[in-house]
Amino acid sequence: QVRLVESGGGLVQPGGSRRLSCAASGFAFNMYVMRWYRQAPGKERELVASIEYIGATTIYADSVKGRFTISRDNSKNTVSLPMNSLNPADTALYYCHARRVPSNYWGPGTQVTVSS
Repeated sequence: QVRLVESGGGLVQPGGSRRLSCAASGFAFNMYVMRWYRQAPGKERELVASIEYIGATTIYADSVKGRFTISRDNSKNTVSLPMNSLNPADTALYYCHARRVPSNYWGPGTQVTVSS
């Protein structure tokens, strides 16, 4: 059974930090590009960060580059997203995503709320 389970969301004050994690199972994790997406109320889902199979290359949205870092551990089937200098604009439901054409797997999401 394919599973992607996010964790680490919660309430954080502006300027604070939070670390998201995604635990994957039920598929060949090391053969999939892993991504973090987020969706704020009333907005389209957007790509936050992407990391290829062994982590050699990463891609970030301009809005988070320098603040967020994506990493993966293929021995543990996990992908992480430490987030620093959080802004209210970072408030969203964050999703873990796995992709290997033609397959796309999504986690249920974890909520991050940045507010004072």
